Order: sequence, then C-alpha cells, then structure tokens
Amino acid sequence: RSSQQKAGGGDGSPSSVAAETPSSEDFSLSLLDTNLPAEAETELRSFISKRLTKGALFEGMGNVASVGLSIPEYKVGCYYCRFQQENILEMATLESDISVPEYVVCFLGGSEKEDTFRLELDKYIQSLKINLNLEQKPLETYVNPYLRSWFENAICPIQRVVQLFQEKLAFLLHAALSYTPVEVKNADERTEKDISRFLAAASLQGLVQEGTMTSLCIAMTEEQHKSIIIDCSGPLPQLHNAGSNRFCEDWMHAFVNGAEGGNPFLFRQILENFKLKAIQDINNLKRFIRQAEMNHYALFKCYLFLKNCGSGDILLKIVKVEHAEMPEARNVVTVLEEFMRE
Repeated sequence: RSSQQKAGGGDGSPSSVAAETPSSEDFSLSLLDTNLPAEAETELRSFISKRLTKGALFEGMGNVASVGLSIPEYKVGCYYCRFQQENILEMATLESDISVPEYVVCFLGGSEKEDTFRLELDKYIQSLKINLNLEQKPLETYVNPYLRSWFENAICPIQRVVQLFQEKLAFLLHAALSYTPVEVKNADERTEKDISRFLAAASLQGLVQEGTMTSLCIAMTEEQHKSIIIDCSGPLPQLHNAGSNRFCEDWMHAFVNGAEGGNPFLFRQILENFKLKAIQDINNLKRFIRQAEMNHYALFKCYLFLKNCGSGDILLKIVKVEHAEMPEARNVVTVLEEFMRE
C-alpha cells in the first residue's frame, strides 16, 4: 500500500486509477481525474479493482472490454491501461525501498470499437508516461488536458485526413501500399502528424515479410519519380509526383461515402478491410505464380488477375521483391512485367 497512489475513471474523455501490486489485494484506488458522474465512477472503480486483483493488467499494454455503467444505461467500451512513471521507476531500481505509485487510465466510448485503435491508445499512454511527471506538474495544466484530448488526438486523425483529401485520398492509399516516400510541406503540426499516421495505418507493415518491406522502401526511394510532395498551403492539398490505380480509387470512394456519417471507427474499419483485400490479392498472385512455374495456362491466369485486380502495378513490385532469390518464380515475374508493359 502506498500513500502516494492515485487514480481515476472517465467517460467520452479520460480517467486514471492506481494500484501498487496488481496481483495482490493489498492496494487502494484513489481518484486522480474523471468526468464521469459519481455513481458510474464507483462502478468503473469496482471493475478495475477486480481486474487488478486477478492480475489481469500488464504494465503498458492496454485492454478493451465492455463495461456496464448505470449512466448511460447501457454497456460501453472501455480501454484501460496500467503504467508506472519512467523517472520514478528508475529511482526505484536504484533505491529499492522507494514505493512506486502506479496508474490506470481508462477511456470510455460508445462501444468496444476502441479495440481497433488499441495500438494508437497504447502509444498515447506511452507518451503520457514519458512526457508527464504526474508527481510534480499540476494536474489541471498538464495531465487533465492531455487525458481529455485522447479522442481528438488518437481516434480522429484518419477521419480528418479523409475529410481533408476527399477524392485525392486515392493517391495517399497508393503511396501507403507502394511504400513511396511522402514529403509534407506548408502544413501545421497536427495535419502533418495526421498524414503520417494515416500512411502508417494504411501500409502493410507487419502484414508482409519484414525483408520485403525494407527492399520495397529502398526500391521506391531509388525510383525516378522520387517522393510524393503534398503541399498544404491552400484550402485543398496539392499533390506532385503522385500515382494511383483503380484499386485505390475504388477504396477512396468507400472512404468518401463513409464521411457522411462522420464515425471515426467506421473509417478505421474501412482501412482494415482495404489492407485485408490487398493482402488477399498478394497471396492469390503468389499462388498463381507458384502454379505458373510449371503451367503456361496458370501464367495466363496470373496475367488476367494482374490486369483485372486494379492494383497490378503495386502487386507486381511486391512479388518481384519477394521472389528475387527464386530463379523460376523470378522468370515468371519477368514475363508478367513484359506482358503488363505491352
């Protein structure tokens, strides 16, 4: 038990809570900041206490669960993450008798869809952990505004990019899929960060082999068309050296049509579906290439697939990089390149 411990709970914005040993019952939760009504805050505190008693919260790793609160009278999605401060943690390792306070931050939304943004929210908490000294900086000045802006800063960037680019979003999707370098000019800090986050979220990072990513990035950087330049000096962004294809244009329409509802979780789901379809197409093409090594009809199927899928330009680059060390597959890719050029 630590007298320094602090904690809290939150609804559409923030909340924080603390506990010393998550696997032990010997802890107390004290409220640090919340914008929940008292009754709902007590219910949230009870939920977090049970999780802490079971040892179900790992430091720095967020979880998403459905929580029943009396206000509003339905279940809400709750992202919660336990953490310790970096600087105090270092002191504690030097002086073992120092008691290290721990915190739990909770963000509540209308449903469990926060799960699609869990990585972004983990990064948001990491930034809080590193940059904010909860013991010394006044809560009202530093911690509370940071916690209360979680939705705007972690959930809404994809939506803002869709609304900013509209039909030009197809160029961004193409850049993300093809790993083309992007330079943003004359943009404010938030817009620049939003574009960077969108490109990271739309890329296939972690979904295709790491070596492929590296080789693709090198290949795209060395290509003659160079980086895409996005100039944000006017009301609408202007893009230079940008490319697109039918696949990205089709998905752009899905985003633009979804903009009417203005639901940021919907945009994230569309983005995940976009990446899933791209991965399915890559896997299909790789399967056709394996068959085409021994079968000329399968080679023709490869060609038809590339012609009709809408993203043949990007898929061919990806498989070319992946099959660079496989002579027979490389020969198939070379023939496909010739056909596609013609």
